[in-house]
Amino acid sequence: MTDRLPHEKGFHVSWDQIHRDSRALAWRLDHQGPGEGGVWTAVVAITRGGMAPAMILARELDIRVVDTISVKSYDHQTQAEAHVLKAPDAAMMGDGTGILVVDDLVDSGKTLELVRSLYPKAHFATVYAKPKGRPMVDTYVTEVSQDTWIFFPWDMALQYVEPYRGR
Repeated sequence: MTDRLPHEKGFHVSWDQIHRDSRALAWRLDHQGPGEGGVWTAVVAITRGGMAPAMILARELDIRVVDTISVKSYDHQTQAEAHVLKAPDAAMMGDGTGILVVDDLVDSGKTLELVRSLYPKAHFATVYAKPKGRPMVDTYVTEVSQDTWIFFPWDMALQYVEPYRGR
């Protein structure tokens, strides 16, 4: 067996799959907020990956207040130091109480660690979690191995693929 590059151990996620998995995340979060009846005050998507799951969660959980926090921690497939490019509304966020912060994936946990330091009482949810970042997440749907690269549908295009065994 040959050694593979990190991106070659891929988990390809379709639009249908991200929708199903985001709905499963919504089911886990339903009635779990701190408000009366377990209602969440708002959903905040970590851009860009958290936008699609956050939209689905907002719809499924009937959350009308939606905002974003833009955190840059990757340059293509290379991880870098995380920093905030755009913060959500400060008055809405407070310490994070009642806020559902959503991302597509937690990898190393550096992005969520940064956001959690800003909003320590927020609830952090991701669709997918890798072992190193899992302690930063309160709720997730699927765990994947640390060496798996997840290919999300917004990063992909349909094209021919060579068979696994070659030509």
